[in-house]
Amino acid sequence: MSQVLPDFHFWRPATWLQVAGPDAAAFLQGQFSNDLRTVSPGAAVYGLWLNQKGRVLADSFVIKAGPPDAYWVGSYFSPVAVVRERLEGHLIADDVQIEDQTDRWHGLTIFDPVGSVLGGADEAISFPGRRGSPACEWLMQHEPVRPQGTALSAADMEARRIAAGIAAVPSDIGPGDLPQEGGLETTAVSFNKGCYLGQEVMARLHSMGTPRRKLFRVSGAGSIPPAGTALQQDGRAIGELRSAVATVGGWIGLAMFQLAQLKADQPVLGAGGPMRVVV
Repeated sequence: MSQVLPDFHFWRPATWLQVAGPDAAAFLQGQFSNDLRTVSPGAAVYGLWLNQKGRVLADSFVIKAGPPDAYWVGSYFSPVAVVRERLEGHLIADDVQIEDQTDRWHGLTIFDPVGSVLGGADEAISFPGRRGSPACEWLMQHEPVRPQGTALSAADMEARRIAAGIAAVPSDIGPGDLPQEGGLETTAVSFNKGCYLGQEVMARLHSMGTPRRKLFRVSGAGSIPPAGTALQQDGRAIGELRSAVATVGGWIGLAMFQLAQLKADQPVLGAGGPMRVVV
């Protein structure tokens, strides 16, 4: 039987910080939206960096790797300046050092349902990715050697992400949005840990239930409308397109809608023509 070679994608992290020091664990736990108490060496936890109103400033993985008191904070898309400012703005008397190593690191995603082992990557950091299908992320300080398989472009990765309904921060969910509006509360927010910035808002929304807005997949024919395109139904503004990518015969995207006004079984109008909401 012939071997099935995996798809792969080269990328550079938008954020790759080392947070270290005797107080690093307690400091990150008090700022991050997800629970880091049980993270084991070599493991990663995905979560958010919120403001006091519970809005999403950035997202990242937090990986326990390296020295005993060191963590890596890495993000696909959230700018390092935003993440670093968010962290440094809440350092008071904490014995914590934050080092920006974003420009030194290279990323490689390998899609492989049985788990990928990358040869010659003894100094690499690996963890499960957030890509919509089983994938392993490898981060290393040298440009990765091209593995066997099929290389995916940035557009290919965007199509996979949108098709899976995964919100990107900050393009789909950002400083004006709540995690619940992008479905991030199920994977990125802990409701059992202690206090962190934005925790009171998260607890209140959790008890209230459905948010007023929600991110939906949409699809259309023809050219891609620009991000930020206003969307209408029955002559009323009900939302906006957040991100989109071309597909065969059209495009797919993610759009934020007002739930009270959206009729999901009816076409939505935007620049370039009608589109369909994928529920």
